[in-house]
Amino acid sequence: METIWNVGITWNIFFQNLGSWLKTPMEVFSFFGTENFFLLLLPALYWCMEAGIGLRVGIILLLSTSVNDALKMAFHGPRPYWYSTDVIGFASETSFGVPSGHAQIAVGVWGMLAASLRKWWGWLIAILIILLIGISRLYLGVHFPHDVILGWLIGALLLWVVLRFWEPVTAWLKKMSLGQQILASFLGSLVLILFPLIPFLWLKITNWQPPQAWAQYATETISLSGGITTGGTLFGLLAGLAWFNRQGGFSTDGPIWKRILRFVLGAVGILVFYAGLDVLFGLIAPDADALLPYFLRFIRYMLVGAWVSAGAPWIFVKLKLARKAS
Repeated sequence: METIWNVGITWNIFFQNLGSWLKTPMEVFSFFGTENFFLLLLPALYWCMEAGIGLRVGIILLLSTSVNDALKMAFHGPRPYWYSTDVIGFASETSFGVPSGHAQIAVGVWGMLAASLRKWWGWLIAILIILLIGISRLYLGVHFPHDVILGWLIGALLLWVVLRFWEPVTAWLKKMSLGQQILASFLGSLVLILFPLIPFLWLKITNWQPPQAWAQYATETISLSGGITTGGTLFGLLAGLAWFNRQGGFSTDGPIWKRILRFVLGAVGILVFYAGLDVLFGLIAPDADALLPYFLRFIRYMLVGAWVSAGAPWIFVKLKLARKAS
């Protein structure tokens, strides 16, 4: 692997030698592949534009994140700036490097948006953003080229899987009772937890430790937090959707001022569950990697997911900021 890392380092240095003026633009492009950005994008799509597109983006985002967490632990590779002092780490990362989560998730999310638009220019914009996100990770010194390329390939595979099986799976779910749909949602959440659980247990059983040169950076490399996050969010999102659809659902149409109010009101709710419960649960169980904190994290993100798909839309309808689906 050191041969691949050494070759990759030359590309990191090449991009960084293009000049420090690129640092801010690269940080902006990198932001378009972060959890914080998608935390804004997903609710905006779901509440204000088209709930169906928002749901598909949410599913590919959660699936890709879970698979990426699992593969990072399975490969347990370094970041370029961990490995070589010749590379400047313009961003700080505490998880393993390969495959690139930004690159993988970018293909899934931006590819899903392009597929939903069904316009050639949508694919052109998506491909451009995906490429720039990948290059930004090389410039910032947090990924080798093979990290990014593998991320792109895995992201494309997962995008194909979701697009291929979306219609038959949703048709199958619609035939179920509410209880069966909630059970299926919970089992799906367990699958997302299982992906990273397998390499997590292997690294724990073998007592694998990062090389001393990486130790100061690799502080959050072996953890189930990511899998718990995606599993909890998926369960809340799908279970909430199953319940709210039986209440009549909601329509995302309406004047722009109502859409803006939906987003603002909904974002406040996300802030309460995402940040407020983080503080509260942190006081109850400060040790992040233990059974109780994992359970509380699942509950926290379950509530975030349920708020997005059911809690906020229910309030929108009650406040007449949205109407029930016709």
